[in-house]
Amino acid sequence: MPPKKMARVTKTAASSDDDSETVSSVKKTAGGKKRTAASVETGHNTESSMSPSSRQYCHWLMKSEPESRFESGVDVKFGIEDLKALPNKTSSWDGVRNYQARNFMRQMQEGQLAFFYHSNCKEPGIAGIIKIVKEAYVDHTQFDKKDVHYDATSKPNNPKWSMVDVQYQRMMKRYLPLSELKKYHLQHRSKGGPLKDMTLFTRARLSVQPLTTEEFDFVLSLEDKDPL
Repeated sequence: MPPKKMARVTKTAASSDDDSETVSSVKKTAGGKKRTAASVETGHNTESSMSPSSRQYCHWLMKSEPESRFESGVDVKFGIEDLKALPNKTSSWDGVRNYQARNFMRQMQEGQLAFFYHSNCKEPGIAGIIKIVKEAYVDHTQFDKKDVHYDATSKPNNPKWSMVDVQYQRMMKRYLPLSELKKYHLQHRSKGGPLKDMTLFTRARLSVQPLTTEEFDFVLSLEDKDPL
């Protein structure tokens, strides 16, 4: 989401065993600057196979790439510092091209909180907290032929893709790396605990993920603890 070039928040192929879905995309935000959004998950691009979850969530995890990576000549870098630097610290989260991720965004409600997750980088993990400030609306990048997220199959009278607006709230007191979260996940999976079914590990490539209140509160509590 850095406002230098037309970058967007996208999630395409990732590296290592982090979230695998990389963020790459930067769009214009309310202040006319560019930003990135979370998007494309490799595979599972069929809407029928990604029906919306019937379960309602109130917390989220949203992935974006904090390091430069070029797609069609466009730098898709967008870290939490890029969001923080934008007018009103606010940006649209565009470029999502996975049906389940889109459906989760359509469930989001104004005022809900999400973790900003740094993806496809040397040390992936949770960097800070953002807030949903505008509920799902049509993602205009799907109709822009010059945009790396252009979708020729989507029509203005029946758009496929949505986006939300998010606002920077604060950095985590300490960065929570994926490696540490995975240790808790494995502990909780064997002995019981709030992270045993966390989507970050059960659907790792998904760029927009739901969190239960129990999961969100537990992860938040880790910032006050020493690294595991």
